[in-house]
Amino acid sequence: MTWNQPLRFVPIYQTRVWGGRNLESKFGRKLPDPALPYGESWEICDRPEAVSQVCEGEAAGLTLHDLWQKHRRAVFGEALADHSSERYPLLMKILDACEDLSIQVHPPAEVAQVLNGEAKTEMWFITHAAPGARLYAGLRAGATRVLFEKALEDGSVAEMLHHIQPQPGDSLHLPSGRVHAIGAGLVLFEIQQNSDTTYRVFDWNRKGLDGLPRTLHVEASLQSLNFQDFEPQIQPAAQVGVLVNCPFFEVKKVAYPCTSTVGQAGEHLTVVIIRGILTVQNCILRAGDFALIPACMKEKDRQIVAAEPQTEWLEVRIPRGSPDAASF
Repeated sequence: MTWNQPLRFVPIYQTRVWGGRNLESKFGRKLPDPALPYGESWEICDRPEAVSQVCEGEAAGLTLHDLWQKHRRAVFGEALADHSSERYPLLMKILDACEDLSIQVHPPAEVAQVLNGEAKTEMWFITHAAPGARLYAGLRAGATRVLFEKALEDGSVAEMLHHIQPQPGDSLHLPSGRVHAIGAGLVLFEIQQNSDTTYRVFDWNRKGLDGLPRTLHVEASLQSLNFQDFEPQIQPAAQVGVLVNCPFFEVKKVAYPCTSTVGQAGEHLTVVIIRGILTVQNCILRAGDFALIPACMKEKDRQIVAAEPQTEWLEVRIPRGSPDAASF
């Protein structure tokens, strides 16, 4: 393998009761079924139940797990050569929320171990927002566990949460333990630890696609929720440069023409196009595209050959020494 071009993967589409068709209308995707609501597209994924597969080029047919296990140094670089995780440590998605998602929380590592779950820290980058659309993140000032439990009993738990009305380009970091929900009318990119443990606190009394009430995890949620986490602030759309820098990932917003290459030789990163068109090594990337840049890609192969004015993208990196989901 020469690894001289960006690697793109076949999206893994997930139906969700709260999903819609924005993946089709806003990103030009061809969804598997013309009638079902699709809420998620797993773009970069190495889960036992869902593994991304390279869709083109010399590496076509290889999975992300193949790359991680058999081509670690070439694709992911020396910085991750000795990473302890058996699977690629991040999961990257596009989410389409046509209805409110459940109010939920992901367990911190110490709680996840007790509950046999996986910790999950994540971040959101808003790509589209309907007028009045809301994010729910953290607790309102003055909320306590006692008040929160009482609100669970009377169905008013949403009033305990901090509300944010985001704009396209805004972003938010969500460490494990932060109670949250994505509101109807939002489309966003999600970068997270490779984990699929979610505890639903409240789900608006609705039923799933199977017609049955969706399972709640109230006790696990209460154990996981950080009751000292009040009114987190969103990163505004005007913010450029590093948006999130945590032990698991760094996410940086970049605008053309402030750079002429995608990363530096020797490092792997994932490029996520926000808007515009970017061309690297005959690989044309448009809004909503995710592409993994192999570490051994040479400097000359990383050159941005062409880009539309005002093209913007995210660069996602895994810090050296990043822990895996099971250990932090």
